[in-house]
Amino acid sequence: MPQPYVAGTGTTDDPWQLNTPPGGSTYTAFRDGGANPPALVVRVGTTELRYHLRCIEDLHAWLRAQGDWVPLGNADEQKPAADGTVEAWGRAANNPVGGWYGLKKGLRGRFGNYVPPVLEALGLAEVEHNARNNRMRAL
Repeated sequence: MPQPYVAGTGTTDDPWQLNTPPGGSTYTAFRDGGANPPALVVRVGTTELRYHLRCIEDLHAWLRAQGDWVPLGNADEQKPAADGTVEAWGRAANNPVGGWYGLKKGLRGRFGNYVPPVLEALGLAEVEHNARNNRMRAL
């Protein structure tokens, strides 16, 4: 089920106003189709993270193939991601981009924290919003 209220349309001038799955932090995200490569831009305070824009469709397709809930597994780039999580898939050599969806070295992690709420806002996935150990599944 989509987040109860998501402000913004996901453009540079009107980014989505989102919450991390546990609800402790807010951030903005928008599509930058003109970037090379096209990017999903996430801004957390003054920090900007960029992921391949295709991560939205690719993650949705992967979740559909899983057929059930998948743990998010949020982790910084410098830390290993738990096997079987969204975070691990977002950096796996066998995903559609052949590795990291994150585009900015040093800030390529946290895929499992910032991308799932985008899919939820688009009505593509359901995301749990517990204090810890959240999961998601395709809609």
